[in-house]
Amino acid sequence: MTLSVLLRLGRVSNLPTVWTNTLAGIVLAGGAVDGRAVPLLVAMSLAYIGGMYLNDAFDAPLDAKERPGRPIPSGAISRGAVFAAGFGMLAASVIVLIFVGRAGATGLYPALGGLALAAAIIVYDWYHKQNPLSPVFMGLCRALVYVAVGLAFTLSLPAPLLIAAFAMLCYIVGLTYAAKQEALDQLGSVWPLGFLAIPWLYGLWLCIGEPATLVFWLALTVLIGFALRLLKRRGPGDVPRAVVTLIAGVALLDAIYLAGAGALTWAIVAVVLFALTIAAQRFIPGT
Repeated sequence: MTLSVLLRLGRVSNLPTVWTNTLAGIVLAGGAVDGRAVPLLVAMSLAYIGGMYLNDAFDAPLDAKERPGRPIPSGAISRGAVFAAGFGMLAASVIVLIFVGRAGATGLYPALGGLALAAAIIVYDWYHKQNPLSPVFMGLCRALVYVAVGLAFTLSLPAPLLIAAFAMLCYIVGLTYAAKQEALDQLGSVWPLGFLAIPWLYGLWLCIGEPATLVFWLALTVLIGFALRLLKRRGPGDVPRAVVTLIAGVALLDAIYLAGAGALTWAIVAVVLFALTIAAQRFIPGT
């Protein structure tokens, strides 16, 4: 077992997108990015990495046939150790959220949000290969990050936070279903683009109230267009490249949310984290 194996298991190149989810959740809940942001970032990072570990652990029998180079079937680490680490990180995430809630004014509610997130992660990891609704559960995992983080600041989650969570869910569902299509040049195969259009249109609507948001919306538009071109062409390596590009685009969608809420500085930070994700994916596979 090496550090490289641990990093690959956790798909840590995508972690910056979890951090932008967290920042957006804080701002949209009406909170300040202060001392509570650090434990929230830690908790959401633990949930993400733990979920990725469990994904490999549950998929190990199939990976042994289809992807023998993955860490578990290749013998780089045992399946039991990965299960233990995955569940341990999910538990640690909830424990951190307990302390966050106790330090604030919302009690156990952040931890309850964390439990819901952990449950969605486990259900997705356990039953996603044969489940036609698995992209919905994947999107729910991202949406619940906003909810768990928001509950650290208020028990009445604001409409902008809930809409952002739903739009992010649609983004994840759209990119996942689009990647599964055999071709995007046939009318019967383009329906996943309807899901991608929901966050795109919501971002455009945010531009009306905060014109500075337009810059970030245009960046996301270019990224989606580039990824869809790859998915339509479907040459060697195009689909994986499109998927990781769209995953990195999560940070740009968060930048739109942040700019739309007037948090321009944090929106710029989200763009930096987007660039960090793209760079990190060159060294650590994002899928």
